[in-house]
Amino acid sequence: MSARLVRSRTDFLLFLVTAVALAAGSVAWLADAPGVADLCWAAGTVAAVVPAVVWILRALHRGHAGVDVIAVLALVGTLAVREYLAGSLIALMLATGRALEAAAQRRASRDLSALLRHAPRSARRRTGSEVRTVPLAEISVDDLLVVGPGEVVPVNGRVGMDTALLDESVLTGESLPVEHVRGELVRSGAVNAGGAFELRATATEEDSAYAEIVRLARQAGAETAPVVRLADRYAAWFVPLSLVVAGLAWLVGGSATSAVAVLVVATPCPLLLAAPVAIVSGLSRAARLGVVIRDGGALETLGRARTLVLDKTGTLTTGRPRVVDVTAAPGHETAEVLRQAASLDQLSPHVLAQALVDEAHRRGLELSLPTDVCEQPGRGATGTVECHRLSVGRIRVGPDSPSWVRAVDNRAVLDGASVVWVTADGTVTGAVLLRAPLRPDAPRTLRRLRSAGIRRLLMVTGDRAEPAREVASVLGLDAVETGQSPADKVAAVRAERAHAVTVMIGDGVNDAPALAAADIGVAMGARGSTASSEAADIVLTTDRVDRLADAMGIAVRSRHIAVQSALGGMVMSLAAMVAAAFGLLPPAAGALLQEGIDVAVILNALRALLTDRTTRPVLTPTAEDLVHRFAAEHDDLREVVEAVRTAADRLSGASEEQARAAVEHVHRLLTDRLLPHEHAEEYQLYPALADSLGGPETTATMSRAHAEIDRLAGRIATHLTLTDAEGRLRPENLDDLRACLYGLYSVLRLHFTQEEENYFSLAP
Repeated sequence: MSARLVRSRTDFLLFLVTAVALAAGSVAWLADAPGVADLCWAAGTVAAVVPAVVWILRALHRGHAGVDVIAVLALVGTLAVREYLAGSLIALMLATGRALEAAAQRRASRDLSALLRHAPRSARRRTGSEVRTVPLAEISVDDLLVVGPGEVVPVNGRVGMDTALLDESVLTGESLPVEHVRGELVRSGAVNAGGAFELRATATEEDSAYAEIVRLARQAGAETAPVVRLADRYAAWFVPLSLVVAGLAWLVGGSATSAVAVLVVATPCPLLLAAPVAIVSGLSRAARLGVVIRDGGALETLGRARTLVLDKTGTLTTGRPRVVDVTAAPGHETAEVLRQAASLDQLSPHVLAQALVDEAHRRGLELSLPTDVCEQPGRGATGTVECHRLSVGRIRVGPDSPSWVRAVDNRAVLDGASVVWVTADGTVTGAVLLRAPLRPDAPRTLRRLRSAGIRRLLMVTGDRAEPAREVASVLGLDAVETGQSPADKVAAVRAERAHAVTVMIGDGVNDAPALAAADIGVAMGARGSTASSEAADIVLTTDRVDRLADAMGIAVRSRHIAVQSALGGMVMSLAAMVAAAFGLLPPAAGALLQEGIDVAVILNALRALLTDRTTRPVLTPTAEDLVHRFAAEHDDLREVVEAVRTAADRLSGASEEQARAAVEHVHRLLTDRLLPHEHAEEYQLYPALADSLGGPETTATMSRAHAEIDRLAGRIATHLTLTDAEGRLRPENLDDLRACLYGLYSVLRLHFTQEEENYFSLAP
């Protein structure tokens, strides 16, 4: 049986014994049996003295004496002067405090079982034409290994003759597989996302990357300092003061009873009860929001945090690639390009293929079953769909490629996106751009964290510099470190801890060591790795990073209420101590008064259970329903936004007929779908949000965007009427029409993003 379980049962037993003793004594007193009542109350007092002495001895052994000193002196004093009722009351208060404190224990020991389960234990070694499975400990440098599909890379090594496609999210946090050509170095812990390949070992098991992750997590967890009880910090001055007042009452007044009365009212139940109640209430409040906090120490420390270190992928971004644009070649439609690509990719396990299929389903496209499918790891898939031979994957882009192909390729580089090319019967018909988008709730979350007391925001990621710095710029982070290994992340966290209480948030196995090294580790547990959750002090069980801001607000408020309750209770206790020192309060009356003080501070501490409406706007049910409705419409309207950009592009590279057809198509989409959506937002959603956000002025700038969208849509419609005698777009108007289309595209992108971040992120 663990020591924690033994203590929990002992504390509960003590609470039960003291409560029964007090109740039995009260019944006996009411039955006019004072002797039996005193016996029951004395038994309850004695039952609390023995464990309390043990607690004090343990505290002294650790080098400090907490608030229990006064409680023990008061218990002994009540027995000495035969104030058994007062002693029984104090015993119950002491037992209650211990039980509440057990509910707010310091952080749980970090379980590394998930890390160890993922770690490879064997490898397939090739000797000549023979391949044998051997224990990982037998692998030596320069051994030739074979890594099959779905297997974990066992040791660090260089890719042999075959290309390797690896899922390195366990090491870098990046969800997109990375292709490694012959001779490139790969690290253990990555998962083979392609076909089998050969690996030439460059390190043994102990010297490989994954073993280092496990060691770092263990070391960082061992170095984490325990949290000192809030009550003990105040006891440093309250305990000596109480003893001095009691001593003066005895010496000056000559009454031991007065001294005991001082100790009774000085029994720091506001410290023993109020602080744990506020902290436990905060834990309960956080749990309702999907935030699991290991213990009260973690909540208290979170309330003092001043620095936040963040991973990027899965934390600030969604962690999974998503289709951000579909571009069709001249003469082709974007919907058909996506439908064909998703139809072929239905049978592919690739993460990008799944993103294409998800996007096609979201748009309501009807997919066809492919045949003769063949997938080449790192290159893409080929197959037959509706009598067309399709290919989805990579192509070579060079100077001789069509201008639209070069434009898409350049855009992918500028946007930091992955591009999947679609080829039908040997002709490139379109391209799909994918990237892990920024979480809509991330900007609001970071603003709320700064309001809650975070002064420094630092991103530490294993990703490349360009996309990481773009995210940092959008979010206004104070610093960003890219290309970071798990060891680098631990070093960064330790450097920040030297200056302030530091929180680290991440979601991958590669983040587990840094989470353990931080004062408080926060794991995105809804879709993150089990290892990161087990290495963390706080786990967000919902896939929303804004829950961290909720947790921070709860922690700050709970800690404030705990301090307020403790200090308020001690001030009232000090006043009662003065009265008792002058003989105005006998021990029993002092104990009852102390109970009244306890009730007051506990009721105040329970305020931590209530919702703080100042930290997050609370939507009405009507507003919440509207938010969900318009958020879904945003998803459906993304193809309209893409069509606006496509039409602008067609004005430059397509024929006159194709250009006019594209503009007319956009005009119909704007008239039939987009503008009704914007008008409904203006007259339904915004008024519903106004009360929650503080009045109509809060949506005024967004209303101005609606007006600009109307203006540009009207200008595009006018251009369609300004044609020549043959119905063609006039050459002198093309520059303005192109500016209108690109301008509308930019306004729509920005407007959609602002609404998603500011409004749609408010609804759970």
